Amino acid sequence: MRNYVVVVGSSTAYPLVTAVAERFARGSSFKSPKVESTGSGGGLKQFCAGNGARTPDIVMTSRRMKRSEFERCRANGAGRIAELKIGYDGIVVVDALEGPGLRLSATELYLALAKQVPDPGGARLLVANPYTNWHQIADHLPDQVIRILGPPPTSGTRDRLAEVGMQAGCMALPLVAGLPDDRRKSVCQAVREDGVYVESGENDRLMVRKLVDDPAAVGILGFNFLDRNRDKIQAASIEGIYPTFEAIESDRYLLTRPLFLYVKVDHAGIVPGLVEFVAEFVAEGTWGDEGYLIDKGLIPMPADERSRWSRNADLHGSLCDCPKCPCSNGSCSDACCGPEMGP
Repeated sequence: MRNYVVVVGSSTAYPLVTAVAERFARGSSFKSPKVESTGSGGGLKQFCAGNGARTPDIVMTSRRMKRSEFERCRANGAGRIAELKIGYDGIVVVDALEGPGLRLSATELYLALAKQVPDPGGARLLVANPYTNWHQIADHLPDQVIRILGPPPTSGTRDRLAEVGMQAGCMALPLVAGLPDDRRKSVCQAVREDGVYVESGENDRLMVRKLVDDPAAVGILGFNFLDRNRDKIQAASIEGIYPTFEAIESDRYLLTRPLFLYVKVDHAGIVPGLVEFVAEFVAEGTWGDEGYLIDKGLIPMPADERSRWSRNADLHGSLCDCPKCPCSNGSCSDACCGPEMGP
């Protein structure tokens, strides 16, 4: 078996987990955990491939595990899984400081990103997205070509952007709101493929550099990268709210999202340092109101929420064969855990 912890997953959570891994390596006798940015979807695919040394111990995600992913884990014998919510982050729309800055409604964001939109000519039908300039979408937006650098389909950021941001803007359009549920979901969440939206991989640092080099471009990334690069990039407001620590913490900002770790409980007794690494994550000095992860952009949960979720960090405790979630009765039945996941 390996003698170090392996973590894969979200590029958004990567700086946070890396910071904990570095602190853990300095302050303990265990080897430094190996942390790899693969995107949430890519990380979950590796994590759910099975059990044992060839598979990761932990996957970090910028969205909750989907029901289909949990079933894949179960089918492949990944064993017992502990679910640990670690805090909050926001998805931000940014451009270079030299750029115009944007004030977007959810619908304007949808019209810039969507594969299909209601016909701008007024006909009651959906057409391939014709918008190539921000000013075509709304008079108050700049007369500037739409060029968006964003995450690939394997990214939890992409999933959350579609499920929350695009969905909210889409549902405000009467033509789309009247569609059958299955059709509406595909229309609301499909990202355009005409070259206006450019998939930029899982390297958010590289995206920041691209934005600086091209002030006409707009990027979509996590709040923690904005927070650490305010000397280079600026955020757009969404529905009149700018992404700030306070706006995300209070859930006033539309594109707020939770961050999770999923841990293979069966690895706890055989991978040195796994139990201790997870314990480091839930220490108040790490994820708390004054924890060092705040400097990395983490928005901490309220104290009572941290207390509930920290119980899942006890990998030697009594866990069931499903991602464990905080329940009012302390149980871990499918009624508690399973249905709360996404589809």
